Amino acid sequence: MEINQLKTLEDVKNLKPGKRKFFSAQHQEILSGATTDIYFVRTRQALMGLGLEKTYVAAEIFPRKSGIFCGVEEVLNLLENQNVEVWALPEGSKFDEKEIVMRIVGPYDNFGIYETAILGILASSSGWATAAFEVKQAAGDKPVYCFGARHVHPAVAPVMERSAIIGGADGASCILGAKLAGMEPVGTVPHAFFLILGDTVKGAEAYDRLMPDEAPRLILVDTFKDEAEEALRVAEALKDRLYGIRIDTPSERGGVTPDLVREIRYRLDIAGFTYVKIFVSGGLNPEKISVLKDAGADAFGVGSYISGAQPIDMTMDIKEVEGKPLAKRGRLPGITNNPRLKRLL
Repeated sequence: MEINQLKTLEDVKNLKPGKRKFFSAQHQEILSGATTDIYFVRTRQALMGLGLEKTYVAAEIFPRKSGIFCGVEEVLNLLENQNVEVWALPEGSKFDEKEIVMRIVGPYDNFGIYETAILGILASSSGWATAAFEVKQAAGDKPVYCFGARHVHPAVAPVMERSAIIGGADGASCILGAKLAGMEPVGTVPHAFFLILGDTVKGAEAYDRLMPDEAPRLILVDTFKDEAEEALRVAEALKDRLYGIRIDTPSERGGVTPDLVREIRYRLDIAGFTYVKIFVSGGLNPEKISVLKDAGADAFGVGSYISGAQPIDMTMDIKEVEGKPLAKRGRLPGITNNPRLKRLL
């Protein structure tokens, strides 16, 4: 599909988004430059007027703090037909504060219009990936799943959950996010299912009867009664078909605590259900995961800690113009040596 980029202020004036159901940018709008800051169109028009739009430059991108690099694949897709070189850290790499994570070399007009999009892609994706890395570090060998899609706009939910998997999450609940990462989505049923059926065991038995055999029998046990009591009721009903129970106790009742996890683990064990896993979700962060893991939790569902992660600010600077070292005040002119960069485009 041919993409007509915005080249002048007149193009911007004539841009008519039209009536739409959702306000997120469409792929062709990102490629056209419609999501850029207006000053890049002004720059393009002025350079074209001077005959300097094809000035050959080298631009470098660095982060304001350390983290996990993510968003590279989207940037490469954005620039794939622009006749530029892209050098970058591979997706999923750790980076340090102010380390050069990407270098773009070529005619300025071939990529300048995309600076806003490039930095936004890398900043948000790296922020989500870094948060996922942090919770996975806390969980150690216990699985962590991203449940954050409900906390962000649906247009970016798949990007967020894919980024979480790049950062180390073992899976994601958002269907498209998991599929884009080459995985199948994970998750069972929400509290609504049990509320409609009116009883946890009744819901567990229906789920067991109606779901395919390969679906893990992982049952919520905090909907109606004491979590430990419900865990035992479900275990007695499903026996060895029960894979695990999930606790998602709301903050109004104190949330999931280490003592609660320990009690459930103890009561399941003395009743002979040592094989039943304990899955925890609800307001988790690295600190909570660490203590809940020690208390006996086997897996974690993390939402807002990942989805609400701050983007990691990225900055792009021109460092060479027509092969000559040049930079704004405060930056060192010339290409910065970073042997970790690989040519990706």
